[in-house]
Amino acid sequence: MRQLPLAAAVAFGLLPALLAAVPPAVAQARPATCSRDLFQNEGALRRQQTRLSAVANADQATQCRTWREHVGFLQSARAVFATCQTGAERAQNVALMDSDLADYRSLIAGRCGKR
Repeated sequence: MRQLPLAAAVAFGLLPALLAAVPPAVAQARPATCSRDLFQNEGALRRQQTRLSAVANADQATQCRTWREHVGFLQSARAVFATCQTGAERAQNVALMDSDLADYRSLIAGRCGKR
């Protein structure tokens, strides 16, 4: 069977079908470290929860420093979920990280200012 040149595929409106035929694994390969990164993310999330609980009654400067560090952690955790997960699980975890990031940024802006 003769192959259509790319220009002919575009002219006949077949380009979307050709692009859809590319396997997802080819479109975006998962790093080999994803299993480890996701496992470490789980433990780090638990440690962060403990840290946040520990400063619940601390002075404002300590809370602000901890919240800022937590924002950095959330950004890293979000990147792991975005890179290493797919489908509904990825969407749910990335959305949760985005929501938490917005909440902590708002908290910092409202209570910490430039401290």
